[in-house]
Amino acid sequence: MTAKKSDAARRTGPALEKMYQFILWLVPALEKFPRSQKFLLGDRIQSSALDALEGLIEATYTRNRRPVLLAVNLRLEKLRYLIRLSMDLRLLDQRCS
Repeated sequence: MTAKKSDAARRTGPALEKMYQFILWLVPALEKFPRSQKFLLGDRIQSSALDALEGLIEATYTRNRRPVLLAVNLRLEKLRYLIRLSMDLRLLDQRCS
């Protein structure tokens, strides 16, 4: 991990930083979806990932984190299934470059 990444993780928390890094990988990967799925499954995945990121940001700056984190956990579970579906449909590479 570079100093820049570890500094960001220290300021915001490792979960938030990992989600940010995941979205940095995910957005270009979704751009490679075929047109028929880019605006359906691709948009749904991207929206779910961004919602989870926003929830983690909210949890970072909220005193009572439990309800926020429970909601984020549900969003992440939905995202896992959408990503699993896209991998089973061979829209996303399983190697996760």
